[in-house]
Amino acid sequence: MNSFSVHTLGCGSARPSFRHRPSSTVVNHRGNLFMVDCGEGAQLAFMKQRLSFSRLRHIFLTHLHGDHVFGLPGLIGTLALNGEGGEITIHTFEEGKQQLEAIFNYFCRDTPFDIKFNVIKPEEAIILETKSLTVRTIPLKHRVDTVGYVFEEKPKERHINADMTKYHQVPIAYMRRIKGGEDFVKPDGTVIPNSHLTLPPSPSLSYAHISDTMYMPSLAEKIGSVDLLFHETTYLEEHKAMAAPRGHSTAKQAAMVARDAGAKWLLTGHYSSRYNNDNRFKTEAKEIFPNVILNKEGLITTVN
Repeated sequence: MNSFSVHTLGCGSARPSFRHRPSSTVVNHRGNLFMVDCGEGAQLAFMKQRLSFSRLRHIFLTHLHGDHVFGLPGLIGTLALNGEGGEITIHTFEEGKQQLEAIFNYFCRDTPFDIKFNVIKPEEAIILETKSLTVRTIPLKHRVDTVGYVFEEKPKERHINADMTKYHQVPIAYMRRIKGGEDFVKPDGTVIPNSHLTLPPSPSLSYAHISDTMYMPSLAEKIGSVDLLFHETTYLEEHKAMAAPRGHSTAKQAAMVARDAGAKWLLTGHYSSRYNNDNRFKTEAKEIFPNVILNKEGLITTVN
């Protein structure tokens, strides 16, 4: 199993279509699941991908438009029926907290888990930190307060060089300290540098989820050189005049952000229902940025 992957549950936009579900994505990091947005049908798509509800503990809302939120009451209701304990944390704006609390108090009164709210603001900030991961927000430009989320692995431990630790007779009890960067001191006082006993750590990976936003040239620097960038591609350039007034971007503009950020891969999505051929998004983006992944429901994209 990949230790860092992105599961697409829905990659359509606001107007319903038979081609795509509304927005919802699950980030799977070492078996811990983080949902970004929860459009209608998200829980069914979640089950179809055989993801475990018991491993879902954080839900991040990019903004409070219905196609990104309407699936949440149903999901919470299903989690309650499953009888899982613990707690679920929903990261959203103050208005979202107020509205969702009212809905949950009416439809989901008795849940076997605690529902926590982490109130965020449209600003750059670290909003979650685990032992191996940080999640930060980036303010976007849409018709309502909106943020993108960047998931970044913390620096990893160095790998043990088994041949060298065996040669220098490093006790097993010391291995954790060696991986953490310590030198090894032999009983006779000889110091074996850590660099002789270990190999460089695996690279720390990152994923940025940039939801509804008009084109922002300054966004690239804020995102940084992530390994995988999801950036909305609601429109094609032929409808560029419609994009900015509605707070959206074209495939070409998303590719420009990926290029300028130094991202490794660009993942498309949030397609307008006016288009019948999704391949056009990839074709347009590749004119600017070569590494483009055409998004679709059920797609699992490895972050590497």
